[in-house]
Formats: sequence, structure tokens, C-alpha cells
Amino acid sequence: MTRYSAWSVFWNGLRGQRGWDRAWRDPEPKPAYDVVIVGGGLHGLATAYYLASNHGITNVAVLEKGWLGGGNGGRNTTIVRSNYMLPGNRRFYEHSLELWENLSHDLNYNVMFSQRSHITLLHSPAARDAAARRYNTMRLTDSDGELWSLDELKRTVPHLNYAPGARFPIIAATVQRRAGTARHDAVAWGYARAADQRGVDIIQNCEVTGVHRDGARVTGLETTRGTIRGAKIGFAVAGNTSRLWRMAELGTLPIETHKLQAFVTEPLKPLLDQVVVFGVAGAHFYISQSDKGGMVFGGDLDWYKSYAQRGNLPPVQDCAECAISILPCLGRVRLLRHWSGVMDMSMDGSFFMCRTPLQNLYLNAGWNYGGFKASPASGWYFADLIANERPDPVIENHDLRRFERGINIDERGAGPDPKLHG
Repeated sequence: MTRYSAWSVFWNGLRGQRGWDRAWRDPEPKPAYDVVIVGGGLHGLATAYYLASNHGITNVAVLEKGWLGGGNGGRNTTIVRSNYMLPGNRRFYEHSLELWENLSHDLNYNVMFSQRSHITLLHSPAARDAAARRYNTMRLTDSDGELWSLDELKRTVPHLNYAPGARFPIIAATVQRRAGTARHDAVAWGYARAADQRGVDIIQNCEVTGVHRDGARVTGLETTRGTIRGAKIGFAVAGNTSRLWRMAELGTLPIETHKLQAFVTEPLKPLLDQVVVFGVAGAHFYISQSDKGGMVFGGDLDWYKSYAQRGNLPPVQDCAECAISILPCLGRVRLLRHWSGVMDMSMDGSFFMCRTPLQNLYLNAGWNYGGFKASPASGWYFADLIANERPDPVIENHDLRRFERGINIDERGAGPDPKLHG
């Protein structure tokens, strides 16, 4: 397969672009594999890649019910950051950011990772104090973080709403300069191509319709393309995790499935060279500008449970109001489209990555709002778990029984809130 480089681009330009190979194969599924990963999103593809590259396990299949990038992988706002504080999250997301910083070189594919800074607006002295604690924790654990005064913020992002009578007055901001955005479909294609080069079979249009069990083991998966057996099975299907869990006759999970919408406007001239977020008085909002010029933004969940990938009108109004409150200059900009991802929400806002009650079944789920930024580390640690059959110390508390042990990995500090999920 062609290795991408400046020379290959130049050479194929001279040859009329006729020298490129397919990015990945489209193989027929084999009857059995050493490892079968259900879910061809970013986490599933990253897991397959790191199984092959880190552990030498190449007899791997990734099963995707649709096409690569057609699920949550292509339905997000592509923000990458590591401004987490709690044990179990701090090291995980910092490792993920470190992987992001070298991902294009590692995969030999441009994932368009842009370290344009992540700016969190602060609206009260209490919020400033809480943010200072978080960012000091980051600095003490070998990451980057800054607390900006209002004057410094005004110099960097002059067109925010700094008016004295603003709905959400801004008093300061926290900043992680190494954070930024990446291109979601490029990440999916990069991992798919790199995994395929190492012998992984990526099986598209292959929906799992049943799970075959023999006592405490999974013997195979029934799919729309026949029965596929696997010595080890990994679930990485985001909001559809509960569906597969029931297929495996494992009962219920501490996960609820909700929709999370995102929006993009018509293209504009360069306006915002950072990711800007704020959360106050029940509002939550984030915005950045894409390489095409569209303003990409979103906010909180649709709070009723659903498996649908369709939007709902109240969040459109909520997010539009947040956008105008903080960036009044967007008042006459036209909304181009909006879409919805299917989110697997855990009760404390943190993920599960663990072995399951079945001996050869492994779970990767409960990513809430953090799935995209976690993709590289998720694949790294899930592959390690499957290969070595034990969790790395970084993820050892991210199991299904942590609540029984009194472990609550709650970055918001709000506690479990299932009653708010519908």
C-alpha cells in the first residue's frame, strides 16, 4: 500500500493521480477470529489498530453495521482536550492528548489535529476558584494550563460579549493551549487504513443481530453477513451498548442512551481561532470554527432517552440563545444544518472499560461527552485489556462495579443524576 508523503503527492500529481491504492480492503468475513470488535467507530478502529501495532494481534475483525464514520464518529464537534482532574481521568485523557499530538505521523494519515487552544469562560469568583484548582492539578501532573485575566482574554478573543449588562458577564478564563480540534472522518479513515495495513479485517454493513453463548463464554456473533466466531469479543458501540448487552443476556447496565445535537452555520471569514466554552446557570455551550469557515457549536443533551439520530427543536433554541449571548456578532448568521449523536451516559459521567461477567467479553462504553477526545487512549487501553486480560492501573477503577465500592468518578462534582435523564 502506498505510503503517503510529500513525494508521493508530487509524483501522483504528475501521473494524473493514477498511482493511489485503496485506503483499506473490503474483505469477506472469515468464520473465526482471535478478536472481534463490535463497532467500527473511532474507538473500535483504534482498538484494532493498537491490538496489531502494540500487541502483535492481527487476526482481528471490526464489525460495523453501516459505513465507517456513519455513527457517532462522524456526529461530534471534534474537540480534543485533557483538562480533567480526578484520578482515573487525569492520566487517561493526558495520555490521549499526547497520542493526538503524534497521531498523524503514527498513522501516516493527516487527521488535521489543530492545537488552537481550549478556552473556558468564567463568570463568578467561585467558578474562577474551582477552575484554578483544576488547572493547578493539571500543571502539577505535567500538563499545561493557564488562568487568564479579563484583559488578556479581551486581547486574544476581542469579539466576545464583554458588555457590563451581558446575560453572562465574563470575569476570567482558563486555557489549555495544547487542546484543539481534529477532523472526525479523517481520524476514522486514518485508523482504518493503518489497521488494515496490519492485517485487520474491517467488515462494513455487518450488523450484529444476536450473541451466541455457552455458559459463561461468548461463542460467536450472529450478523447480517453470517455467524462470526471470536476467541475474544469487545463491545465498542456507544449508545447501542444496552442493546448488545441484552442480546448477551446480561440484563441491564448503569447506562442511559440520549441524543446530543450539534450545529454548523454557513461559512464565514476567519472569526474564532480557538475553542470557546462556557457553562453557567444551567446553560452549557461550546463553539469553534471549522476549516471550511462554518461555526460549529452545541450544548447539552436532549434529556429524554432515545436511539434516534435525529435532532429535536428545543436544543436548537437553547444553543442559538447561548451563541447569541456570548457572540452577538452571530445574530444574522444562517444555521446550515444540525444532527444528533447517540450518547451512552453513565451515572457519574465517566466511562467503563472492563471485563464483563462473561469470560471472553470486554466492554468499552459510557463515554458521555468525552468519546471523541478519548479515541486514541480508548483504543490503547482497551487493546491492552483484551490482549493481557487485566486492566492497566490507569483504568482499573473504570469497571461496572465501581459504584458498589463507593467510587464515583464525577468530574462535574454534581453526583449521579439518572432522575435528570428522563
